[in-house]
Formats: sequence, structure tokens, C-alpha cells
Amino acid sequence: QVQLVESGGGLVQAGGSLRLSCAASGRTFSSMTMGWFRQAPGKEREFVAHINWSGGTTYYADSVKGRFTISRDNAKNTVYLQMNSLKPEDTALYYCAANIGSSWSYWGQGTQVTVSS
Repeated sequence: QVQLVESGGGLVQAGGSLRLSCAASGRTFSSMTMGWFRQAPGKEREFVAHINWSGGTTYYADSVKGRFTISRDNAKNTVYLQMNSLKPEDTALYYCAANIGSSWSYWGQGTQVTVSS
């Protein structure tokens, strides 16, 4: 079992920044690929970014590339999502997920990000 708890969401004006955190417990964090996803009202959940176990490989959705940065601290069992130049269309519930056996098997409860225009 893996428990994931997101934090750091909030209300920000367009052009602003937020840093999301996801604290993991219950399994060896440093062995897991971690990801961020988001779901806007009335839309399906979509992939945002992921990072491999060492932090050496990252991948981003085109919509956030160049604005968001995913990182991790294996000593703290935490993965981060630094979000800069936020846009109203970034408004969503943001979820952290852990990949086990090539499947996004564990999910947090989500943290709300609202970007006002």
C-alpha cells in the first residue's frame, strides 16, 4: 500500500506561481515513478508530468512544458510540482500518483488549484 497526500494548492492570479507537494508513505518511495495529473470540472483526468525513481528522467504534457517543473526528494519521500506562469486553463484538481508495475496504481485525494484571470 502507498499513501499519498497532496498539499500546496490555492487561489492565484494568472501569471502567478504555486508549488504543489505530495508526501508518500507505505512503500519504498525511491523505487517508484511518480506523476501529477489534473482534472478540471466537466473534463476527464489528464496527465501533467512524471518523474522516474532517480529524478533523472522527466516528461511533461505539451500544455505545461516550459512552465511546470516536476522534482523529487527521495530523502523526504516527497515529489513536487512547481507551476509558473499559471493560466486560467490550469484550474483543476491536481492529483499525485505512484506508478507500480507500469500502472498508476495509487492516487492521492487531490489539491485544488484555481487561477483567476
